[in-house]
Amino acid sequence: MVQTSSSLVEIAFPSYQPGGSSGVTETSDPLSDPDACLRDAILMQRLGVNTIRVYNLIADVNHDECASIFNAAGIHMILDVNNGFYGSYIDRVQPWTTYTSDYLNHVFGIIEAFAPYPNLLGFFSGNEIINEQSAYNAPAYIRAVTRDMKDYIAKNIDREIPVGYSAADVDDVLSDTWEYLGCELSNSTSSKIDFFGLNDYEWCGDSTYEQSGYSKLVDLFGNTSIPVFFSEYGCNLVKPRTFTNVPVLYGEQMSVMSGGLVYEYSEGSNDYGLVNITSADEIHLREDYGYLATQYSKLDESLLNSANSTATGRKPPTCDPDLITESSFYNAWNLPARPSGVDAMISSGISSANKGKTVSVTKTAMPATVYDYNGEQLNNLELTVLSEQDSNQPGLAGNYTPSTPTGTASATGSSSTGGSSSATRSSSGTTSSGAASSMVVSSGAATFGAFLASLFFL
Repeated sequence: MVQTSSSLVEIAFPSYQPGGSSGVTETSDPLSDPDACLRDAILMQRLGVNTIRVYNLIADVNHDECASIFNAAGIHMILDVNNGFYGSYIDRVQPWTTYTSDYLNHVFGIIEAFAPYPNLLGFFSGNEIINEQSAYNAPAYIRAVTRDMKDYIAKNIDREIPVGYSAADVDDVLSDTWEYLGCELSNSTSSKIDFFGLNDYEWCGDSTYEQSGYSKLVDLFGNTSIPVFFSEYGCNLVKPRTFTNVPVLYGEQMSVMSGGLVYEYSEGSNDYGLVNITSADEIHLREDYGYLATQYSKLDESLLNSANSTATGRKPPTCDPDLITESSFYNAWNLPARPSGVDAMISSGISSANKGKTVSVTKTAMPATVYDYNGEQLNNLELTVLSEQDSNQPGLAGNYTPSTPTGTASATGSSSTGGSSSATRSSSGTTSSGAASSMVVSSGAATFGAFLASLFFL
């Protein structure tokens, strides 16, 4: 599904957490309801999305059907390993109280559950842990969790999976957060993040490159050695959201950035949704959905699929206190020792791990009634099953011709015209970077960065 030998831009929703009347609550696992996943994958594919970010995952739930549906749609997944349940997150105020063997058993369980899916793109080791309320040494705990995740993956998973961090847009700590987490530490090389996400809501309404602060971000991240992208964006202070930032975000001015994740897919209490799920089998497209689709359709795919050769060849700086500019930011790299028993987990793998697997996608017809913004019912909506080497792009659904595979060939599936086909996409094992089969990227900017540069996020 993933074109690892060329770049692929992220057009995606950051938060896939359908709630409300859909039968999936704010605290349940969003990748556990196949009908909801099929419904939403069809609408995301139609929009042009090829990556989703998913929160609140539970390791021992069966995700096979949902992950396979998104894989068939050509949609990748970036996953948060933390959720809101006790023992499944790092407390920003007292991180040492939550950095436990039980917590890491949960994290490793998420890795085991999702690693087999070919459309897994990467993991976030934390989200907005560093802010004004966080403990002074919180950055060290983020690097420790990143270290533990990458060491577990290296020992127990048969392919490389990048691990990154999603940061709050807090001026006082943003630069230091990026420098602290992305520098090279000689005695703990695996603790360096592989990509950096920023939750950014500065562009509101018809703003500009300068007025929004995008120009300052380009200056800040101009020397980055790791991929940087918006892990959330989509200011709603001006309504409807017309997403005039999208052509800029994916344009030449911001080539240092690798796209972004629109916040968010389904409507909740905060008025950021692109769709309104009124029941499990009824959904309404909001006005914002149409505006976002229009902006995506304007993008220059040839520009999106070109790698930044300068960025991909850059080396990360060596960790040094001089990288840190604020006196209130932690400037030492004394990482916490692993809790008792964690070394054994990493060495031997966790016991009784739930390991996912791809399954045949036997239904492709829309399982819900869909209405557009004007109240008109949309008919004949269906999932287009993509070949393994292809990822979704704007305009692809309903007008799809498989591309010519390069590198190692993979099994492919064909689009169906009925509601009960046996269309499949292979989860054939991962290969080395550059092969056109299941999702495989190295942690270096030369491959993963180029890949991120062309993904369309949701």
